[in-house]
Amino acid sequence: MFTKDFQTLKLLNITELVIKRLKTPKLKCVFFSDLEKEGTGIWWAVCSLDNKTFYGAGGLNSLSKEHKKAEIGFWLLKEFWGQGVMPVICNYGFDNLGLHRIEGLVETDNLNCKNAMKKLDFKHEGTMRDCEIKNGKFISLDIYAKLRSE
Repeated sequence: MFTKDFQTLKLLNITELVIKRLKTPKLKCVFFSDLEKEGTGIWWAVCSLDNKTFYGAGGLNSLSKEHKKAEIGFWLLKEFWGQGVMPVICNYGFDNLGLHRIEGLVETDNLNCKNAMKKLDFKHEGTMRDCEIKNGKFISLDIYAKLRSE
C-alpha cells in the first residue's frame, strides 16, 4: 500500500522506460518528453522502490502556470488499482508545482476511474457530450476537479 508521502514511490523517467522496456511506439514517447521540454506537464513511470515491479504511469499534463492548474492522467496495471498512486500525483502538483486546481477528464463509461475520482474527493463538474472520437465513435467525457483547499 502506498502512502501520501511522495518519497515512497520510485518515479522513473517515463520516456526512457517506455522506449527501452515496454517498447511503446516512439510517438507516445514524444508526447511524454515534450511535456517536460515545453513545461506543460510531467509524467512518471511508477515502480517499486527496488525497481523490480512496474505499476504503471501517471502524471500531470495541460499544465497552466498562469491559471495554476493541470490535468491528471494515469494508467495502472489492474492489480495496483486503489493503492494510492493518484494521491501522490495530486500532492506533487499541489505541493511542488503550486497548483490550485487539478482536473480529470474521464470517459463517461469508465466507472472504475469515476469511482477513483470520487474516492479522492474530486468533484464532478459536468459532462462534455460527444466531445471526442474514439475508435470511430463519439464519446462523452465527465469533468472532475479538486482544489488545493479541498
